[in-house]
Amino acid sequence: MTRLGVNIDHVATLRQARGGKEPEPVAAAILVESAGADGIVVHLREDRRHVQDRDLQLLRQIITTHLNLEMAPTTDMVNTAIEIGPDLVTLVPERREELTTEGGLEVIKQRERLKKVLATLHKNNIKVSIFIDPDIKQIETAHEIGAKIIEIHTGMYANASAPHEAERERENILNAVMFAKNIGLHVSAGHGLNYKNVSRIANIREIEELNIGHSIISRAVLVGIERAVGEMKRLISET
Repeated sequence: MTRLGVNIDHVATLRQARGGKEPEPVAAAILVESAGADGIVVHLREDRRHVQDRDLQLLRQIITTHLNLEMAPTTDMVNTAIEIGPDLVTLVPERREELTTEGGLEVIKQRERLKKVLATLHKNNIKVSIFIDPDIKQIETAHEIGAKIIEIHTGMYANASAPHEAERERENILNAVMFAKNIGLHVSAGHGLNYKNVSRIANIREIEELNIGHSIISRAVLVGIERAVGEMKRLISET
């Protein structure tokens, strides 16, 4: 069965909007786990716009499922990951001016640097995933530099403006997933998935985990976080 990882960044975004102490991301993580999520995802950005170092430290202590730390492949972030010891690090691209991650990591052009980052994290017994576009050459390069796990960027599928465009992007994702599995990689997927479009991705059986944040937290504002997580979990499992 496909696992569900829930990104709780936007709980921290809401807190930071007022510079106060609530809502508490740690409390959200507890509720998300109790609702049946298989893991907690957080993106520690270099500008600390939402999740803070203190959040990460507390989450590491209380999470009972699986902590996935999204981060840029920089020296400072690598050192933070080694200090915290998440269950998984997902390497993502990061630009200060973007509202959210806009695409997969450029692996080919950063081949040697990423190879060193992977080796360092693996040496410290931290599993590493690379957030990557559904591009065969990028996936092949990720495998060549030592990646064992990738997360396919589903943003183009999620943002498609017409059904035929969405179907084309889903086909690209399917082809990328099958290629990755055939060369021995574990595959997750995520970005932009919501209650309306998740089923078409969830029925790609080779995808082991879907990581979803914004749509779940947005729905949680209206119906509560446990119900929001439960509804997404059911959509995935029923598919």
